[in-house]
Amino acid sequence: MTAFALLLTIASALLAQVASGAVLWIWRKRKSDLAMRLAHTLANPAAQPVGAWSGWRDFRVTTRTYEDAEHSQCSFYLAPVDGQALVDFQPGQYVVVLLDVPQRVAQNPSGTVPIARCYSLSERPHPSGMRITVKRALAPVGSVALPPGLASGYLLDAVQVDSVLKVSAPAGQFVLDADASVPVVLIAGGIGITPLLCMLQWCLAAQAGRAVYLYYGVRSSADHAFKATLETLAASHPALTLQVVYSAAGSHDVQGRDYHHTGFIDLALLRTTLPPGRHQWYLCGPPPMLASLVPALRAWVTDPRDIHLEAFGPASAPAGLSAHTERFAVPVVAWEVRLDRSGRTLVWDGRDTNLLDFVERNGVSLQSGCRSGSCGVCQTRLIAGTVRYPDPPQYTLPAGYCLPCIGTPASALMLDA
Repeated sequence: MTAFALLLTIASALLAQVASGAVLWIWRKRKSDLAMRLAHTLANPAAQPVGAWSGWRDFRVTTRTYEDAEHSQCSFYLAPVDGQALVDFQPGQYVVVLLDVPQRVAQNPSGTVPIARCYSLSERPHPSGMRITVKRALAPVGSVALPPGLASGYLLDAVQVDSVLKVSAPAGQFVLDADASVPVVLIAGGIGITPLLCMLQWCLAAQAGRAVYLYYGVRSSADHAFKATLETLAASHPALTLQVVYSAAGSHDVQGRDYHHTGFIDLALLRTTLPPGRHQWYLCGPPPMLASLVPALRAWVTDPRDIHLEAFGPASAPAGLSAHTERFAVPVVAWEVRLDRSGRTLVWDGRDTNLLDFVERNGVSLQSGCRSGSCGVCQTRLIAGTVRYPDPPQYTLPAGYCLPCIGTPASALMLDA
C-alpha cells in the first residue's frame, strides 16, 4: 500500500468516526434546541410584564387538585424553586411549560421528547406562585389518526407534588381591560374558563364595584369545573352575575341549583340577561363555540373592538373572527413547499388553514405551543420564499423566520423543517 493510499484509509476512518459522533451530537442538539430557542425568544418585552424572567424558570408543584367530578381537569399550583417573589402578570395571560415526556421511538435513544405547551393562568396574580389548570385531551371520537393529548396525559398521570417543571414568564395579549367604568362580560366554553376565572378573581379583588357577567357553558355537572368556587364567588359578590349553561344535563342535575339554562350560549340568551349599554367582552372556548357566537355578537355590539377572543385546542379562533382586524381573502395558488431537513417536497393546495396544519397532515412534526401566533414555539427558519399572515403575529419574529401556525405561502417556500 502506498503512502497516499494509507493516508486515504486513515482519513476515511477518521471521517467515519467524526460522522458517527456528529449524528449523536445533532440528535442531542435537536432535543435541546426548543429549550434554547425559547429561552432566547420568550424574553419578549412587548408580551411580558415588567420584571419578568427570561427563558425558563424552575417551578415546583406544591399542590394538585381535580376541578371537576370526572377528574379530567386538574389544577397545578406552582412555586418558584429559587424562592424569589413573582411580579404581577396581566389577568388572562398564559405561560409556556416545557415537558420532557417519555416516548421511546427508534429515532429517540434517550426515550424522551421535549414538548412545549401553553396553559392559561387560572388564578389571579400572587407573589408566591401561579396556577395552571389542564384538561385531559382525548382522541376525537371515531378517529384513529389523532391520538390522545400527549402533554395533558403526561401532566395528569405523571406530574405529582414535588415535580419540577420548566416554565416561561407569563405572556399574551388576551388580557383584561382595567377600565372599571365599563362592565365586563366573560363567556367561557369548557376549559376556556381558565383565563376568564383569573380575570374574574382579579376584578372582584381589585375592582369590587365593577359589574361582571360570567356565562359558562359545559355539558353537565360531570365536567363543570370550579363549580363550588364559582358558586361561592357569586354568593359573596353582588357585582357578579353567574349564568351556567348545560348542553346535556345529567339525570341528577337540577336546574336552578346546578345550572341556570339549557342548550348553548347564544345571542338570544345574552340579549335577555344583560342590561343595555357598553360592555367589554372576553370569550374563550373551542373554535365551534366562537364560530357560532361571534358573528352574531359582532353584528350586535356597537364597537367590535370591545370583543376579545381566545380559542383553545388544535386551532385558534376561526377565520374572520379577529376582533381588531379583518382577515383578507387570498386566491388559492398551488405552491411548492420544500422541507429541507425532512427531504420532502409538498404542494400547498389551500386545503389547510396554515402551514403547521399542512405539514402535520403530511406526516411532518413541528414543535408548537399556542398555535395562534403568540408564543413563537413553532418559529421555523425560512430558507427561501415569502409567508403571508392574515393578521399580524402577536409574537415578534427574528429576521429569517416564520410562524407556520398562522402563516400560509405567498410564494414557493423552502423551510428548515
